[in-house]
Amino acid sequence: MFKSWKLHILVLIFVILGEAIGVIQFDLGVGTVALFPMLFVLIWGGIISFPKLKLLSDKQMKNAAGILGISFMLFVAKLGTMLGPSLSKIFEAGLSLAFQEVGHVIGTIAIGLPIALLMGMKREAIGATFSIDREPNLAIISEKYGADSPEGRGALGVYVCGTVFGAIYLAILAGFLGSLGIFHPISLAMGAGVGSGSMMAAASGALAATFPNDAEEIALFAAAANLITTILGTYICVFFSLPVTARLYNWLEPKIGRFGKERG
Repeated sequence: MFKSWKLHILVLIFVILGEAIGVIQFDLGVGTVALFPMLFVLIWGGIISFPKLKLLSDKQMKNAAGILGISFMLFVAKLGTMLGPSLSKIFEAGLSLAFQEVGHVIGTIAIGLPIALLMGMKREAIGATFSIDREPNLAIISEKYGADSPEGRGALGVYVCGTVFGAIYLAILAGFLGSLGIFHPISLAMGAGVGSGSMMAAASGALAATFPNDAEEIALFAAAANLITTILGTYICVFFSLPVTARLYNWLEPKIGRFGKERG
């Protein structure tokens, strides 16, 4: 892993260029979109990883994935040091911090499942919409249905899309919503904790750029929400989200499935 000198050099160049560009903000009239260095680095990384360009081998990309996992462990450890001294603030948030979990569960099922069926997806829709499909959710769907099942393919597809586009999408969305002045920055920070380290970092970074005076509390509450989602979300997906999604699929698919009732 650490012998991939080409990979490390490319990462170093991207980090230097990203920091040199800094935060770029666009005024859209009804709000502002903030683009910060992590977004640029993600886009550049996606470009050089494109198979046809042959700039990186499969082995190098697998090494990069391993290094990313280590980096997130360090990132989560850093967030943990922020959580400890601020537990009193988190307890004050109380119900509001826990209630934000409802959106993470209901949003993917109530909105995502009907859309997936209208687009013509079959049982792949179950795996694609019962959660945001990060690592713990992939393990759940693989244990229940198998990795090679339609449900497994649906979950893996969303996982890949989330990895490639999730951080970019949430960063733009968070910056835009923050600039509208409708929502409190802490409520947006809670919403940033969707159970993905990269997505949470992207969204909270955009919010910190929009609300620089609240940057520390934004990072704190985003990390707390992300931790709650990761821990409680696993149990919620096993005992609620997945069974409910499967039942709703069986009920909705014959009614709104794009190609009519599923055969076989």
